Amino acid sequence: MYWIIIIFIVLLAAIKTTVNNKNLSVSVIIPAYNEEKTVGHVVKVVKSLNYIKEVIVVDDGSADQTSIMAQDAGAVVINHIKNRGKGAAIKTGFKNSTGDIVVFLDADIKNLTKSQVENIIQPIMNGEADITKTKFKREAGRVTELTAKPLLNFFFPEIKFDQPLSGQFAAKRSFLNKIKLEDDYGVDVGIVLDADIMGMKVKEVDIGKVDHVLSNLAELNIVATEVVRTIVDRATAYGRITIIDSLGQYIRMEILGLSLASFGIFALFFIQFISLYLALIITGIGIIIALYYIVKIFKISVNVFSRSEGNIRNLKVFLKMHSPIIVSILILLAMTTTILGSIHVDNTQISIQLKPRDLVLNPSSNQTIDLKGPYTIDKAFENEYTIIRIPKAAIETLELNYGDSIYINSQKYVLNQTRPGEDNIMRIPSAVISFMGFNYYDRIPDGDLRTRFHDFYAVKTIFTDNNKDLKITAGVIILNTNLNARTVEIFKNDQLINNSSGVFKNGTYSICVNGIRYKTFTYTENNPTEPIHINLGKDDFKIVIGGPTTSKMGFAPIYTGKFLNFQY
Repeated sequence: MYWIIIIFIVLLAAIKTTVNNKNLSVSVIIPAYNEEKTVGHVVKVVKSLNYIKEVIVVDDGSADQTSIMAQDAGAVVINHIKNRGKGAAIKTGFKNSTGDIVVFLDADIKNLTKSQVENIIQPIMNGEADITKTKFKREAGRVTELTAKPLLNFFFPEIKFDQPLSGQFAAKRSFLNKIKLEDDYGVDVGIVLDADIMGMKVKEVDIGKVDHVLSNLAELNIVATEVVRTIVDRATAYGRITIIDSLGQYIRMEILGLSLASFGIFALFFIQFISLYLALIITGIGIIIALYYIVKIFKISVNVFSRSEGNIRNLKVFLKMHSPIIVSILILLAMTTTILGSIHVDNTQISIQLKPRDLVLNPSSNQTIDLKGPYTIDKAFENEYTIIRIPKAAIETLELNYGDSIYINSQKYVLNQTRPGEDNIMRIPSAVISFMGFNYYDRIPDGDLRTRFHDFYAVKTIFTDNNKDLKITAGVIILNTNLNARTVEIFKNDQLINNSSGVFKNGTYSICVNGIRYKTFTYTENNPTEPIHINLGKDDFKIVIGGPTTSKMGFAPIYTGKFLNFQY
């Protein structure tokens, strides 16, 4: 029984609604500008519908017979003294109308029919919609496709009408009283946008083929400009641009905070005239600003994603807009992790020892640019009392090779390569650490390496011939600056087998064979020496001290070590 009563009540409500809508009065507003050829036809078609209360033609400053043609067809005519725009004409007509439903029709429709007008009005009369707009077949729609739709897709992606700029509308007066009607060609799209934002029920009605008077490019340019302005204004008014602008402001403030934090950390370690407390204050202010605005950015970004459909497009825009923040965060993280990685704990003392890498430019090498160091000092492995494990980059800086020997405090140490995963660790025996004044976990920049090993004597392999078990080593002194030097060329049976350079001091130098002194020569700057010949079995070796150059390596005189040693 109860369900019968409920159905009866629903039917009564539906009947009441239908009756109320059927009793709504209708006013038709026709803005017209120089439309004497077509306005009369449009008015007559509208007048043929007996339920239409009034037909108002607003002559927007026409220079032809538009007003006369409209009056002759039976319309009420309101004249503008000068042309004020389509929207202004619509506003004038709306103010002077009284209908519960207001219909806007263009005055230039050549083939308008009674059924087309009814198709616009009936959805509102039947309670199917609050606003109706039309779509129709036409020969042109350039402003819609090239201007309106791209902007609407960007700012109002929820609007999916085929023809958002259609000039034929009908709407309830109650809705029109609440919105701002534009003064120009933006009036059509403005009504659509206002209806969408206000949650009104909008129906797009297909009215078939419509023959308009086609506009020229100059007129289309005006239309496009006014449509763009209206869309942008509505986007601003309804928060679509305000959100973007606020987001942009938040991004700028976030970058400011991150930049201040990064600057404060940098100043803390590298800018001496900025005090410790000032650097900490700058860092703290930067972190507070960054945290505050990252929360705002997160909230507004979540809001944009949750309320919009085009998430893939929004993701691309999000990444593009947030890329400066991402880069700033990466910079701050890089600085922070560098600092954390430089923490050294010694009993109760915590110290941060930052040692930057060196950018090495070496045009004489195949690899002209390299980043090296810093190198961390660590204890030698068990039973490696005479072995120094040194990274590849470090041994290149010292201009030595793995297997070479270096003498420290009269003790010979063999240079060996590091273990996997220890690319920047130097493992040094405790005796060397003590003699050189190192501490465990000290970090040495690559640029300081030669200074630390300055004046140490080393035995460097400069040539090996595995087929004949020939090995030539040179006794060298490690220097930390480039000095005037000489080239040294070694020939075997008149074939060049080695070309090196080093600093000579005035004095005596020894050439050894299998560690035993074989020959000596005296070097003076003004009279270096004649070529030196050494006969070893069937092989003849010639040593030529050549022209001037520069070098960071000195050759060892007789009182320091062996200039050359042939192991044959």
